Amino acid sequence: MPGYIGIEVGKGDNAKAGWTAEQYSRRQIRWMAQETHGGATQVTTTDASARDLAASTEPILVSDRDGVRTVILNRPAAYNSFNTDLKVALLAALSAAAAQESVRAVVITGAGRAFCAGQDLKEHLALVTTGDERLATTVSQFYNPLVFAITGMTKPVIAAVNGAAAGAGAGLAFACDLRIAARSASFSMAFAGVALSADTGASYLLPRLIGYGRASRMMLLGDKVDAAEGLQIGMVDILVDDGELAEAAQRLAASLAAGPALALSKIKASLQYAASADLQDALAFEDQAQTACFASPDHLEAIQAFVEKRPPRYV
Repeated sequence: MPGYIGIEVGKGDNAKAGWTAEQYSRRQIRWMAQETHGGATQVTTTDASARDLAASTEPILVSDRDGVRTVILNRPAAYNSFNTDLKVALLAALSAAAAQESVRAVVITGAGRAFCAGQDLKEHLALVTTGDERLATTVSQFYNPLVFAITGMTKPVIAAVNGAAAGAGAGLAFACDLRIAARSASFSMAFAGVALSADTGASYLLPRLIGYGRASRMMLLGDKVDAAEGLQIGMVDILVDDGELAEAAQRLAASLAAGPALALSKIKASLQYAASADLQDALAFEDQAQTACFASPDHLEAIQAFVEKRPPRYV
């Protein structure tokens, strides 16, 4: 694997743990409301006050700022574990973010002290003991589409990991393009501990981040990796104090949102294609991507801005 360099930002002794709905209320957070029409899910947003947010039981909260959509998993009492409602709402929220032109970058994070603890085992136990047919389709109908929704999105997706990311929750973070983590964050592959194999793309994504050996240790032995170690081994890209995570993630995402959208989407696509292609095919893909960028207004603007010694203004 090529070398990987992470960034560590600041060290504070008094940083507050967690990322709460109250903190987000200053950003005009809105929650996702879902209505079913003929089998399709229509996603709308409703302005919410800080009091409403603190009491909200909606599984997903969203906010828009400077071209960045922040998607918050909102089951803090259950460590944002995936139950059916959260699964449906998260897929709908990602689909809406992908389709909306004004959204140029996405941040995914969790409310409270956890990022995402993976599958809700209480709900899962009920499915196992009753032999519910949904058990056989949860991977194909949710976890796989979730990975594709993130990796297939043409916009950069950032995981702002504010606490524990376990099992499918860790896989959710690994599927994102970048991971910024609070010092209290941790990552674990909890599957073997409940006698399960890997899902949510972990077997594919994790070895590409940290190497086969480390990935095997995490999956087979259940080793937990804290955020500081994650920075050292390439699992985490940026490490910040807990109380700085929200703004640091917003700044990172806003810098991407202000960038050349087509070029960033082609870079993302090229990296993903090359991960499973031979050199000849990867070079051919790069050729096609670069040809598209050559003809883009953003490329012309970037060159003109360089010559005129000014910042580019992308559209």
